[in-house]
Amino acid sequence: MTHTTVNSAAAPQDLGNRLTEIASKGIFATLILVFVWFGAMKFTAYEAGAIRGLVENSPFLGWLYAFLSEGAVSKLIGVAELIIAALLTARFFAPKLAVLGALGAVGTFIVTFSFFFSTPGVFIPETGVLAISVVPGQFLLKDIVLLFASLFALGNALTAAAD
Repeated sequence: MTHTTVNSAAAPQDLGNRLTEIASKGIFATLILVFVWFGAMKFTAYEAGAIRGLVENSPFLGWLYAFLSEGAVSKLIGVAELIIAALLTARFFAPKLAVLGALGAVGTFIVTFSFFFSTPGVFIPETGVLAISVVPGQFLLKDIVLLFASLFALGNALTAAAD
């Protein structure tokens, strides 16, 4: 009879490695989903109107309305988001392209998180020091998580591109 010793430290490490692998693929997949969905929505009149209050108050994007219609601004943003989604998708077969997509995602979420500070109605000072509105405040707060997911994707794509 053979006695096998099980390394009890290896099991949690193996599980940790597997979960990290699943999460890294999941981060790419969900970032792609977000960019496809949000990008496609930018081609609707509903979305064009919904983002106007965010975009027109932005020091980075507000100037676009001086040259383009509400629908054109929305579609321009939508095209950029769909390109980012396509580049992120390349992670699974051309990681160097995914680096560009992840850079685009990081830039997107830096800009959209800046809406947190440039959009009227985010903070509700009469409710308390840290009080933020549901919309747009809490809606925009998620962009911090998406920014760091994008930074993770950038690091992952850079590592894969270097291999």
